Amino acid sequence: MAAAAKSEGIDPIAFRNACGGFATGVTVITTKLGDTEHGMTANAFMSISLDPPLIAISIAKKTRMLDYITKSGRFAVSILASGTEATAMHFAGRPDDNVIDPLRQLGGLPVAREACSVFTAEVEQRVDAGDHVIFVGRVQQMQANPDIIPLIFHRGRFGKLHEEHPNPILNADFPFEGAHW
Repeated sequence: MAAAAKSEGIDPIAFRNACGGFATGVTVITTKLGDTEHGMTANAFMSISLDPPLIAISIAKKTRMLDYITKSGRFAVSILASGTEATAMHFAGRPDDNVIDPLRQLGGLPVAREACSVFTAEVEQRVDAGDHVIFVGRVQQMQANPDIIPLIFHRGRFGKLHEEHPNPILNADFPFEGAHW
């Protein structure tokens, strides 16, 4: 284990690096104001509720995206597919001239063309959380392609799933009751 956190506080860089041990998917968060589309890469996304269908994203207060989502009242999340590292970097503020027309429309919002799943949502709740704001959104539309392998982010690097278990642990008929998945 790396050095323990100082008792007077947690170093932000050490905290970020420790959290980087949790492998996540890579998403592009988008919204639209008037005719202008806005997007950013993020990995702070999760499902919140099945009924009603709610998702959450966490946006840094220092980003322009915070104001865009606040003003539009809606957002989209695209879970990027493996092999779309250039698209992820493009929306992370490192424009790439080779990333041409990466977005399409779903329900009036831009979503990534090369995605495992896409969701459009209306902002239902805004939660102030330190240097971020968490937006809880009610899903309005979604599309998913279970055959596409997701892009993964772990310890500051992109990756992909190397091997999946041949039998899923859940299937479409699995009852969602109590504390079950």
